[in-house]
Amino acid sequence: MLALIVGQGRLPEILAEETRAAGRTPLVCGYASAPDRLSPELTFHLEGLGGLVRKLRRKGVTEICMAGGITRPKLRLSRLDFATLLLVPRLMRALGKGDDGALRELIALFEENGMAVRGAHEILPELLPDPGVLTRVKPDKDDVKDAARGEEIVAAMGVADVGQACVVARRQALAIEAMPGTDWMLASLKGTRVGLPEGGLLFKAPKPGQDRRVDLPTIGPDTIRAATEAGLRGVVIEAGGVMLLDRAEAIAAADAAGLFLWVRPKGG
Repeated sequence: MLALIVGQGRLPEILAEETRAAGRTPLVCGYASAPDRLSPELTFHLEGLGGLVRKLRRKGVTEICMAGGITRPKLRLSRLDFATLLLVPRLMRALGKGDDGALRELIALFEENGMAVRGAHEILPELLPDPGVLTRVKPDKDDVKDAARGEEIVAAMGVADVGQACVVARRQALAIEAMPGTDWMLASLKGTRVGLPEGGLLFKAPKPGQDRRVDLPTIGPDTIRAATEAGLRGVVIEAGGVMLLDRAEAIAAADAAGLFLWVRPKGG
């Protein structure tokens, strides 16, 4: 049995919809901040993680897919269930390791209990678009150079476990992604471009060496709209490393706005 561990965003909805449409009924487990429209069969919080693992084992879950945004939680000792109490030292160490370290620890916990962790793109391969420019507008020579610069910046950010995206114009970094996320980063550019290079692009890629079964970056129609409002010329994602949600709608939004959407192989 497949269990979906879901948070916020569009990706969990797509996974639930598509797996059900394919005749496979997943067990949806919602983190405390997951939207109600996903109709989770089980809900949990960090302090009940140990209890969740036990419930999943009892239900015969053999595969786990984690999808959706989760705000980094604080461990509240007063809410611990007994099964999670035994995990407290491990959880405290994990929360101190940054996002990648914490996710690796979570993967290890599920695997130790006989559950294979699978990426959303493994369940729905079509989430990863083939390389190429998907829109009518194509990147020009300056855009090609900006994309290469964006790749360098995101790689450097990834070493520090900071973020997975940046905005580049004329080889200058105008903004980098941090904990608030890509949408917040793009919104921060609205109306603040005075004295900065015009145009530019959003570049998004996974962190170097990250476990791609979890936290693989995504974009969708909202990203395209935010890039348009930020005055960008286009969006570039790393081929094989960024999931494109609601593809037809995203491409239509880019075409309507005159933006390019480029699925760029790593290294150009």
